[in-house]
Amino acid sequence: MKTDSKPAGKDGKSLNQNPHAVKEVREKNLEVAIGRQVRELRKRQRMTGADLAARTGLSVGMLSKIENGVISPSLNTISALADALRVPLVQLFSGYDEGKGCMHVKAGGGVEIEREGTRAGHQYHLLGHIGANNSGVVVEPYLIVLNSQSDRFPTFQHEGIEVLYMLDGEMTYRHGDQLYQMEPGDSLIFDSDAPHGPEGLTTLPIRFLSIITYPQQR
Repeated sequence: MKTDSKPAGKDGKSLNQNPHAVKEVREKNLEVAIGRQVRELRKRQRMTGADLAARTGLSVGMLSKIENGVISPSLNTISALADALRVPLVQLFSGYDEGKGCMHVKAGGGVEIEREGTRAGHQYHLLGHIGANNSGVVVEPYLIVLNSQSDRFPTFQHEGIEVLYMLDGEMTYRHGDQLYQMEPGDSLIFDSDAPHGPEGLTTLPIRFLSIITYPQQR
């Protein structure tokens, strides 16, 4: 017998987010998105085009052009349509597909930067950056390189959550009062508000990915 199950973590709790969930189809053209919403809401309320036109003061021909995405309605017209359909104005924009940020960085193309709190010999290569976005979260992915001149500094502290993924070398990494032996293929995820950082550099050179996430300032 086939049963449906959700992936669970070590604590036995199911992960709630479904990565295969398909969202409603969204329009890339704003006028078409508004027109589709108006038409769907009108039909859902069993209104004819003539009914809605009368309620808004628009001609039937003008309403038809709006519903077909032929023209760009003014904000006053959109507000009148929302009132007539008894929905919040923003709902008429809900079918619009805003552009989503994406950045592709070729091998070796990361920008070497001086991150606040960077210690001597810690090379930070920023692998990309997306500015203001709708998720409310900032993500900073880094490739970090440590060599024989790198400081051992286990007391970094900053807001957010951090994920490490070891690529080359070996090191002892501290988080709070715990030590972790990190080897290629190992990962570590932690609250970065606690003191953390490399305490022992075992096999050099060391390269690892550090992905830091924190709330976007609004």
